[in-house]
Amino acid sequence: MQKTLLSLTIATLLSAPALAQQSENQEPVAAAERIKITASRTEQTAASIPATVTVIEGEELRQQLASADTLSDVLGNLVPAFSPSRQKLTSSGETLRGRDPLYLIDGVPQSNPLRNGARAAYTIDPLMIERIEIIHGASAIQGLGASGGLINIITKSATQGASHEVNAGFTAPTSETSEGLSYRTGYLFRGAADDVSVVAGVQLRSTGMYVDGNGQLIGVDTAQGDTMDSESYDLFAKLGYRIDTQQSLEAMVNHFELEGNGDYSSQGGDRSAGEPTISVPEPAAGDAPTNRVTTATLTYRHANLWGADVNWQLFSQDFSALYGGGTYATFQDPAYGENLFDQSRNDSQKYGSRLTMNWRNVGAMPVNIAAGLDYLNDTTFQELAQTNRKWVPETTFKNWAPFTQVRYQANGLTLSAGLRYEYGQLSVDDFTTLASYGSVLVEGGEPSFNELLPNAGIVYELSNDWRVFASYSEGFSMPDVGRVLRGISEPGLSVSSFLDLQPVIADNREVGVEYRSSAMTFSASYFMSDSDLGARLQADAEGFYSVKRERTEIDGYELSASYAWSPVTSFGMNYAKTNGEYDSNGDDRVDTELGGRNIAPERANLFWEQQWGTLVSSRLQYNMLFDRDIYSGAQAINNFDGYETLDAQVMIETLDYGRFTIGVENLLDEYYFTYYAQTAGSDNRNFTGRGRTVSVNWNYQF
Repeated sequence: MQKTLLSLTIATLLSAPALAQQSENQEPVAAAERIKITASRTEQTAASIPATVTVIEGEELRQQLASADTLSDVLGNLVPAFSPSRQKLTSSGETLRGRDPLYLIDGVPQSNPLRNGARAAYTIDPLMIERIEIIHGASAIQGLGASGGLINIITKSATQGASHEVNAGFTAPTSETSEGLSYRTGYLFRGAADDVSVVAGVQLRSTGMYVDGNGQLIGVDTAQGDTMDSESYDLFAKLGYRIDTQQSLEAMVNHFELEGNGDYSSQGGDRSAGEPTISVPEPAAGDAPTNRVTTATLTYRHANLWGADVNWQLFSQDFSALYGGGTYATFQDPAYGENLFDQSRNDSQKYGSRLTMNWRNVGAMPVNIAAGLDYLNDTTFQELAQTNRKWVPETTFKNWAPFTQVRYQANGLTLSAGLRYEYGQLSVDDFTTLASYGSVLVEGGEPSFNELLPNAGIVYELSNDWRVFASYSEGFSMPDVGRVLRGISEPGLSVSSFLDLQPVIADNREVGVEYRSSAMTFSASYFMSDSDLGARLQADAEGFYSVKRERTEIDGYELSASYAWSPVTSFGMNYAKTNGEYDSNGDDRVDTELGGRNIAPERANLFWEQQWGTLVSSRLQYNMLFDRDIYSGAQAINNFDGYETLDAQVMIETLDYGRFTIGVENLLDEYYFTYYAQTAGSDNRNFTGRGRTVSVNWNYQF
């Protein structure tokens, strides 16, 4: 069925030139060409960036949320190079082009590089999001962490005058409805008058249990935490003041909190026998997992300071995440008795500064220059919350990074090049590991490193419709310092000399072609990403990960196409395939395929959008994940049985009562095990995916 549908879609797209004759009277649509991408630090158009760029506008985001449950679900539906959502309170295993992306909110990093707790996708409610900018592939322009790409979340902005927005909705599976009911409601105010602008909002959610295609309650992730059986709220405020015609100040604060109810425990799970991990109505041990995140910014802008457009941002983030627990061998310590239950919590406090200066048309030539200086101070630790033992010692990372970018643009040609110099210093005091690691005393230290990260690219517009591009860029990330430090079991080591603290440098090369006309868009790209010293995660029998520093090589390609059959009907397809291998025996040659923790499956997303008159529109999208065998040499070491899901969304505009949306996720009630469960999860995380789920939402603006 997968091959039949894919062949039919390709045939439709190949016939597009003939069908385009029906759309000759349409106005040219080139909005994506004019969109300015702030994630690039230079506010350049998408067409001038030598990389694959995806922009999810607010309308498209709201459309997806008619059936999707989280931001990870939306990214999985619209960006095939992004791994399928795990449908849990974790972004672990959700990679972009085989590597971790850097999440940002208005440019503020949400990822926690020193101890990656994999909660970066759960720090803001989608109601507060205006659009999402995604730059595919390794990039250092925003600092450390973007080895897979950038996911920059732009928050809501003010509108002239005053507007109010209220929303309410519910979600329910078509079986086990009483336990699966979810509710949400929120309010957002936006206004601007004279020199002052204000945005303020609140969103509340109560999420019930998820149900699979067989009517079973999907198992809660008692270790990483879960979005189901939880309560959450988001408080958001943005205040702007225009000092004069060239200067302005803007302050933003977002506080997001999600807390599990802890009313369910997981039971069973056997991958070899095909038995899923399910939930039973028994309170889980310990405290329910939580996520508490406060992000704040203060931004000063000057349109002409020393001839430059200046943007200076001060930021902070306070992050705390409590995870589930257990009587794991790792947590045991005779000093606290036998069968000790414990659970971990990550705490991270970040603050920093980002200064960017843009000079346009330097020397009366088509040359733009951007330069700036970034500073980051990140203090992180991980403790065992029930016994107050430090699992990861308090670690402080200080990072200074000056950068410059030069762009020449004329006669359809764009040349760009840049350098970013990274200086980082890690500070760790003497500490003692847990008893399970031998209570080893580790000498602290202040290791540092220097990296010069170049990038270069070329874009050439063959015509008004066609462009080709090629680029080279380097990304920079830390190898989850916390996991490295907490796992030390060899006496006599010091932080200053420990090899595994060296950063991960990802070399990214990409070539691509794009076509855009009034009726059709098409893009294709091929990418390669290599690391001499990668950071692959490998789980032990209890599900705890250690960091393996090995050579990794990743490559793949992405395809995207859409066709407007008429002004009211359009079709499209997105497709991606990623391959990756690592060096398993230390001979500096890759020999084993990366598993589901790193590499997304081959996948395609097909969609049909239809406008039914002036007030009703719909979208039908078909997600296909293809089978995948994972090899070490010639031997298959794991396999993935692909699955297919169908989602439907209907939007109804009314003249007096606002907008109603009805969404159905997994319309055909497909029963399947998630990609992560099949390729990376343990028996007690053998989770199935959500079955048929209906959402009804109401949005009213006045």
